[in-house]
Amino acid sequence: MSRRGGLMRIVVVGAGLGGVAAAVGLHRTGHEVTLFERAAELREAGTGIVVMPNGLRALGELGLAGEIGGHDMRAGLWGLRDRLGRPLLVTDMVQVRQVVGTPAMIDRADLHRVLRAPLPPGLVRTGTPVERLEPGPIGVTVVSDGEPVATADAVIVADGIGSRLRGRLFPDHPGVGRTGRMDLRGMLPRPPGMASDLLVSQLVDRRNGAMFGLFPVGEDRLYWFTDSRLDGPPPDADEARRQVLSLMADWHPLVAELIEATPAADIYVDPIARLAAPLPSFAVGRIALLGDAAHAMPPDLGQGASQAFEDAAALTRHLTGAEPGDVAERLLRYDADRRPSANRFMRAASRQSRLTSQTGVTAWLRDSLLRAVPSRLATRQLAALWLA
Repeated sequence: MSRRGGLMRIVVVGAGLGGVAAAVGLHRTGHEVTLFERAAELREAGTGIVVMPNGLRALGELGLAGEIGGHDMRAGLWGLRDRLGRPLLVTDMVQVRQVVGTPAMIDRADLHRVLRAPLPPGLVRTGTPVERLEPGPIGVTVVSDGEPVATADAVIVADGIGSRLRGRLFPDHPGVGRTGRMDLRGMLPRPPGMASDLLVSQLVDRRNGAMFGLFPVGEDRLYWFTDSRLDGPPPDADEARRQVLSLMADWHPLVAELIEATPAADIYVDPIARLAAPLPSFAVGRIALLGDAAHAMPPDLGQGASQAFEDAAALTRHLTGAEPGDVAERLLRYDADRRPSANRFMRAASRQSRLTSQTGVTAWLRDSLLRAVPSRLATRQLAALWLA
């Protein structure tokens, strides 16, 4: 990796949404960036993804917000409902836009494609799993398959929730732990004539703590997800769907209809996991962590991607104009900027997970309290739930 006139040589490890956004931002500020990805091709699989207003602002700072224009959520009502679709805490999306801004809902693969579009082809190296980083007096050596593949002035670790590099940087950290919950999700065309009363809703069941969420993706597709208890290893998609359909057999009829109508190939199932404890720092010398590698959290707030985009914007901001001798100090600024906020969202996501998965008397009390919230306060209550 030789210099070609950039201010610094920067390596980004991991080409997920956050890593791609960081690579774009750093490239656009004049740095010489190389993006390493272990997969053989640069792509993102999955279903829908919500980008909260704070994430959209971060993309705007990176010059990328315009790439996902037109995907804002415009359905009528937004909020929590019981398993039969009866309101617990709902508000009109018009009020949501006025108070907190407008979230966007987009196909994950589409989002990845538009975010990576500004990257020059030679900047990306696929099929290159980075196994370790070796800091030295003049930079960081990047090692893949036992061989050095680059030397960088700064390295951004964005290799996801299962980050191997995080474990090497913090060998005493407990790493990632499962929450005992399962995430089943899918996408499908919107059925003709389907009523819109449940769009942008999350249904919860106080008997077993399960959840079903539904969001529109554009004008003609739907993204749904479930959150339910998981004992043991996650089942395959067919078995997970069978289990969830049995669990939700007496829910609002639309729930089973949508899950049954989704082809198995378009269903994804994962155990829900989170970082077992906050990291002591997001920066170690010339190395910084971003996204799930730094602050993996449960999906309950829909903040995973948005927090990664905030990381990418902050790194770009703090490294703008930096020279090699500035790196460690600039990354400490990044840590001071992002770690308190991201850790607050980690804690809030865990609280929200506990709130929606309650059962029995505690869940009955939760539902009663949510129904008692005056409509004029519902928007601010939902903002407190989902935007921490």
